[in-house]
Formats: sequence, C-alpha cells, structure tokens
Amino acid sequence: MTAPLTPPHQPPHDSAWPAPDPVPPASGGAPSTATELRQSAVVVAASVVAGALLGLLWLWLAPRVTLFSDGKAVYLKNSEGESAIGMDGTFVLIALGFGVLAAVLVFLFHRHGGVALVLGLAAGGVLGSLLGWGVGVWFGPERNVVAHAKAVGPDVFFEAPLELKMWAAAMLAWPIAAMIVHLGLTALFGPRDPEPEDGTWPPVPKPPAA
Repeated sequence: MTAPLTPPHQPPHDSAWPAPDPVPPASGGAPSTATELRQSAVVVAASVVAGALLGLLWLWLAPRVTLFSDGKAVYLKNSEGESAIGMDGTFVLIALGFGVLAAVLVFLFHRHGGVALVLGLAAGGVLGSLLGWGVGVWFGPERNVVAHAKAVGPDVFFEAPLELKMWAAAMLAWPIAAMIVHLGLTALFGPRDPEPEDGTWPPVPKPPAA
C-alpha cells in the first residue's frame, strides 16, 4: 500500500481551503512612540525658548499706565484710560499668534504627529507663556511703585509695572490656539490610512470556483 504524498499534519492543496489571515497594512511611515516622545520634548524646549521672545514683544508693544505722586499717595494720570486692559489684550494676541505659528511649524515638520506632539504643544505653550510673562515683568518698569514714586519725586510721571489682570486666561491662549490649529491641519491635510479596494478589512475570502 502506497503512503499518501501529503503528510497527515498538513492540509491538502485544495482551492476551497481558506487562505491565511491577511497581513494588516503598513502604518504609512508613522513614527514610533519613542520618536514621538523625542519630538514632543523638542517642541516643548523650542516653545520655552520662544516664550522669551513673547515677553520681549509684550514689553515692547503693550500700552503703559502712567502714574504720578504728590508726595503722599500715587495716582493714575488718566483714571479713565484702558491701558491696563490693553496689557492683557496685547499679551493674549501675541500668545495666540505664537500658538498658531507653533502648530503650523509642527505640522509641516511632523505630519504624522500623534497625541504626544499635541500634548507637547500644550505643555510648551503654557511654559512659554509663563516665561514670557516673567520676562516682561522682569525687564519692565520698576515693580515697587511706592519706592519708584519716592525715587522720581512728587509731580513726576512714571510708568507702572507690567501686569496681567486675567493671567489665567492669558496663560491658556497659546496652548489652546496651538492645539486647535494643529488638530484642524491634521484633519484637513494629514496623511490618510490606506483603504482596501473593496472598502472592508479584513477582506472576505471569495468562494471557490465551481
């Protein structure tokens, strides 16, 4: 009796036998998690450095509040002025511009960016805003108003220190703008996952021919 050519542990070669599970499509060049974390760290570091520029621009562009002293108390030169509100508005507008610019640059250099890059944009925006606030206040006018008034003498006008009345909202302007713009760019122009020809995955095996 002749032994069968096909070993018992292997299925016979039959067109009706189901094909093995297909290999899922490639990731399309998306970076690994470690690479995304490194890219996110670079984004945070660059945002912190840019925060110093934010502070200098705020110091240069923000309107100033003018004060004077009569030797006993300190008064506003223009009690109905809106310079104090303008300080906050100037900071917020500059921070929004930095957030939009950061999102565009990150998208251009890292089109496959994931959650790590978005979190890096948010963290970098907060840290950059904090540093910008500190730089503007540090290099701005004297923060001790009473000592400054005594130093310049009575009836002499001098500038009040830079302040942020709505500091919490100002600190969030950069990160919120960066995340919204980056997510929008990714949704509109980001790479798409490849789709199978019949629109389903995994493909359904075709029945054997009669």
